[in-house]
Formats: sequence, C-alpha cells, structure tokens
Amino acid sequence: MKLRELAERLGCRLEGSGDVEILRVAGIRDAQAGDLAFVASAKYAAELPGTQASAVILGSAPADQPDALPHCAVLRTDDPYSAFARALKLFAHTTPPAKGIDRLSAVAPDAAVGDDVSIGPFVTIGAGASIGARTIIYPNVVIGPGASIGDDCIIHSHVSIRERVALGHRVILHDGVVVGSDGFGFVRQRDGTHLKIPQHAAVVIEDDVEIGANAAIDRPPVGETRIKAGTKIDNLVHVAHGVSIGRRVLLTAQSGIAGSTVIEDDVMMAGQSGVTDHVRIGAGARVGAKSAVLGSVAAGEFVTGHPAIDHREWRKASVVFRRLPSLKKRVDEHEQRIAELEDKLAEPRSPDR
Repeated sequence: MKLRELAERLGCRLEGSGDVEILRVAGIRDAQAGDLAFVASAKYAAELPGTQASAVILGSAPADQPDALPHCAVLRTDDPYSAFARALKLFAHTTPPAKGIDRLSAVAPDAAVGDDVSIGPFVTIGAGASIGARTIIYPNVVIGPGASIGDDCIIHSHVSIRERVALGHRVILHDGVVVGSDGFGFVRQRDGTHLKIPQHAAVVIEDDVEIGANAAIDRPPVGETRIKAGTKIDNLVHVAHGVSIGRRVLLTAQSGIAGSTVIEDDVMMAGQSGVTDHVRIGAGARVGAKSAVLGSVAAGEFVTGHPAIDHREWRKASVVFRRLPSLKKRVDEHEQRIAELEDKLAEPRSPDR
C-alpha cells in the first residue's frame, strides 16, 4: 500500500514522499525497508535516527516532538498509538472460512442464517438459532438451540454458545470460550449431599464485546448474566451467574467475578484479581493485580491488596509488611526486657534497703 493511501486511511498528516510502498508494520528497533513503525513514548525517541523503517507514526503535540527526526517519511497524528492499532488491522493476514456453510457442518433446518456468512467445517447450529449477516464462525464451534448471534461477529474455534444465549453485533469470541455454562449453585442437604439448583436463565452479550480464550460466562437460575457494550475480557476470566458488567469494562487475565456482583461502567481489573459475590464496583474504579475485593468499592476508587483497600494505604502497609520480621524481633526483645524488669521489681527488698 502506498504511504499516501495509508495516511489517508489512518487520518494522518503526511510529511515526506507519499510514493513509498508499505508492506507491513514493525517495531521501531526491528523495522526494515517497507515497514511502518511508530513512537508513542519518549523513551523510544532516541531510536528514531537509526531506524530502517520507510515511515514512522509520530505525535502532533509539541510535547511529542523528538529532538532528532528519522531519515524517512513521517505520519503525524494526535494519537499515534491508535493510528498504529488501525495500521495493524489494515495489514493483518487472516484466513477465515470461505463464504457460505461448509458441507461438513450441521445446521438445523429452522436455524436462520444471514447473508455473506462464513461457517467452517464441523460447526453445529441448533434448532431455532439465528446467525447475523457477515458473521464468521471457525471450525468446531457449537451454537445451542435458540441462541442468537448478531451481525459481523467472529467466533473462533471450539467456542461453545449454549442454548438461548444472545450475542449482539461485532462480538468477538476467542478459542475455547464458553458462554452460558451452568452457574455454580447447590443446596446442601441434611445427609451432606448437594442438590443442584437448575441454571436456565439468560445470558446477554451486548455489541462490541471481545472475550479472550478459555473464558467462561455462566448463566443464573433466574434473571440474567449481562455484559454490556464495549467491554473487553482477557483470557481465562470467569464471570459467574447473575453478574452484571457495565460498558467499556476491562477484565484482564485470570480475574474472577463471583455471583450477583455488579461491575459498573469503565471499571478496570488487573490480572488474577477477584471480587466476592453480591457487591458493587463503582464506575471508573480500578482493582490492582492479585487483589481480593471483599466489599463494595466506590466509584473512581483504586484498591489493591488482600483484602483490597485504598491503593495509597496498601502501599504504606506493604512497606510495614516487609519490616515485620525485624519489628517482631524488636518487640520480642522489648518484651524480654520488660519481663526482666518486672521480675526485679517483684523481688522482696531487704530491711536495710
């Protein structure tokens, strides 16, 4: 693609020759002739003079102007990181299944399949299910009876979309995702056994949600589990039954949300963090890595630790925690001295003293 066309498609201002042919996108250090690189951080600005890239994406703001410019064309933009992401999408090489329904797939006679879909081999689509236009379904996907999938979705291999699950438009499910699995609900009986609570209620995934590999979204016994528009979920995340997740939420790898919890809009949860059941995480709150949230968190708060507390308080506490062995030793020494003094004071005094 000519750099001139690329600049137009990315909405960047071109500085230099527009006739350069761009073949791929690469990092600033590894880029060669034909590559487009980018710099969105000042710490990489020193790499610019020596880059072999044919063009570089740079910021437009005065603070983004490096001391030394590269010896190649430049694409200027107010948001170089976003321009880089869009460029990657333009040059991505994907191999979706061919248009239509592969002859090795099983589609129920009453399933509704939209125009221009791509359904690979060994896909099973249950009775009464519906698939939106231009949706891509890779091999070995199972879509249960009555499930609904919107337009322009991408469903990768080995995904299981259980019965009556509803997906909006432009949803992406990566390999191994399970949507609509049974929530973990049991009642302990007098004889010690556990009676299963049937989990048959709704799961709704709204528009523009992306869910990473091997994540599980459970269904509740009543009500619904809902993930609202624009939320992005990383690999190996568990969303339990009856959870409500707001818009534009970010859940990173191995985090877990227990049942009936409410996560409001724009919350960010770092890796291996967890939230107990029946609590509310306020809009814009952040949860640090490996943190355990055992109570509700107010909007805009940043909490970390186990149990999670205000991040500033946790940082102070973590300093004390590292000093606990030496503090304990000092306490033990002081206790020994106090005991010795008490023994001396308890000794009977002689008459002449």
